Amino acid sequence: MDDGRGFHGEEPLPVPHPAIEPYERAGSLLRALTAPIRLALIDLLADHSYCVHELVDALDVPQPLVSQHLRVLRGAGLVQKRRRGREAVYELTDKHAAHIVRDAVAHSGEMRPSVPTASTSIPS
Repeated sequence: MDDGRGFHGEEPLPVPHPAIEPYERAGSLLRALTAPIRLALIDLLADHSYCVHELVDALDVPQPLVSQHLRVLRGAGLVQKRRRGREAVYELTDKHAAHIVRDAVAHSGEMRPSVPTASTSIPS
């Protein structure tokens, strides 16, 4: 018989009704961080501003690819470009993004592999 109580006879808790807009903004931020190269760019730019050619050398990937990822990060408001003579220098605009990236990288290093490895036997 249902007496209106929750699981194990506890009083039901009211369900909060959060505004969805902050979650939409967070989703946009996280989508901008989905590519490994963009994560590396955020990590590099967290401590120093760099020119494109320095980022290309650091990541050892083609310049057009670095520029494409920097455009995405600029579009998300995470990176800005300024001129230093003839060079474009990129810098991080939001240190929170660096914390997100660094925490995710650290956490991923602590996780166990979820897929079987060659040394793991798979039950039949």
